[in-house]
Amino acid sequence: MALTDEAMDQIKAMIVRGDLAPGSRLPREDDLADQLGLSRNSLREAVRALTAMRILVARQGDGTYVSSLEPHLLLETLSFAADVSQGRTALQLLQVRRLLEPQATGLSAALLTPEDLQALRGILDQCRAAATVEEFVAHDIEFHLRIVEAVGNPVLSMLLRVLSTRTQRVRIVRGSQIQQALENAHHEHEEIFRALRTRDALLAVSAATVHVAAVEQWLARSLGADKTPQGPDG
Repeated sequence: MALTDEAMDQIKAMIVRGDLAPGSRLPREDDLADQLGLSRNSLREAVRALTAMRILVARQGDGTYVSSLEPHLLLETLSFAADVSQGRTALQLLQVRRLLEPQATGLSAALLTPEDLQALRGILDQCRAAATVEEFVAHDIEFHLRIVEAVGNPVLSMLLRVLSTRTQRVRIVRGSQIQQALENAHHEHEEIFRALRTRDALLAVSAATVHVAAVEQWLARSLGADKTPQGPDG
């Protein structure tokens, strides 16, 4: 095991044991290096890597602290991996999204307020009026996120953000026949909204499943037509 990996594992073990609680300050670099039997260089690299993972947070002029360790905070570090995913990895992310998002959509049917529904109607109108793919995707993300956030689970919201990033959505739309893809999406969005407006949880689950599955099936066909896994934008 590389020395940096060993140093990271030791610091994480201190957090798991409770020696370093969320929000607590790390000991001085020299003291922590001696305590863990590490070189200062190895410790420094480990701290840098754990900071990038949002496990630690550096405060300029004040030292390094353990973050709040909230799950949704730690999940943010997965966003880049999802953003650059292509081929079968992108398909696997969509499969997980299909397992989670329809259920969240069904739960939200009973939780969305009249103000939420009014906001969703406005988002769909903006979605329909979008002049570019990027603008459409921005409203598409806002629509789905507003629905999921009604459930009140920030971990679920962040996980679904990770599973379908802006970059991935733009790539998929551009990789298909754009006008037809947009028309299909508008129709499917309206079906989801109709189910939510009537508080029909089962219909909301079904409509959301159809919506995500359509993209998943398109990507699966795209991969089947090309033996070399790559993104739908080729």
